[in-house]
Amino acid sequence: MFQPLSREAMARRLARDIPEGSYVNLGIGMPVLVAAHLPPGREIVLHSENGILGMGPPPAEGEADLDLINAGKQPVTLLAGGSYFHHADSFAMMRGGHLDICVMGGMQVAANGDLANWSLGRPGEPPAVGGAMDLAVGARSVYIMMEHTTKSGEPKIVERCTYPLTGAGVVDRIYTDLAVIDVTPEGLRVRDMIDGMTLKTLQERTGAPLRAD
Repeated sequence: MFQPLSREAMARRLARDIPEGSYVNLGIGMPVLVAAHLPPGREIVLHSENGILGMGPPPAEGEADLDLINAGKQPVTLLAGGSYFHHADSFAMMRGGHLDICVMGGMQVAANGDLANWSLGRPGEPPAVGGAMDLAVGARSVYIMMEHTTKSGEPKIVERCTYPLTGAGVVDRIYTDLAVIDVTPEGLRVRDMIDGMTLKTLQERTGAPLRAD
């Protein structure tokens, strides 16, 4: 038997893979949890699309500055040397290729790295893409953090996305509650699995072929 990772554990697993000296955007939702799990002593500069560079972990209880928030409107802290600025400057950083990694949530990721994370394609659904498209094409590496399946058990890693795309062929790595999977020109390669998980069991929960070296 196996026990899927909690969201906090997923954030901890992803955080340990971020290289020293990286400039990293954390998207809305699960990705913001990564800020609290960066390895001590590792210099990593966090960016938020609403205009923060040098974002720190969440504030301690009772110490939140409600004027200092991330793109998801959650209170954050600012590290020494950090700054905040107009969101137009923030988007210039994103579009200009100045971010090493962006971490985003996902609704679907295809075998070729296509990403859908902003719409279920329902008629009349209001647009809510935010800066996801800019990040998907502007960051040097795109990491997706999401549960491996939907609540009803449908795979979120698929052969081809059926939801409206955020970006085509943009995803480099997927972190789920079951595994870490790289998107490569040869297909999806399993980098790591949780304790008790087998490739066969993981494949049963995935809508695209997997391989393990």
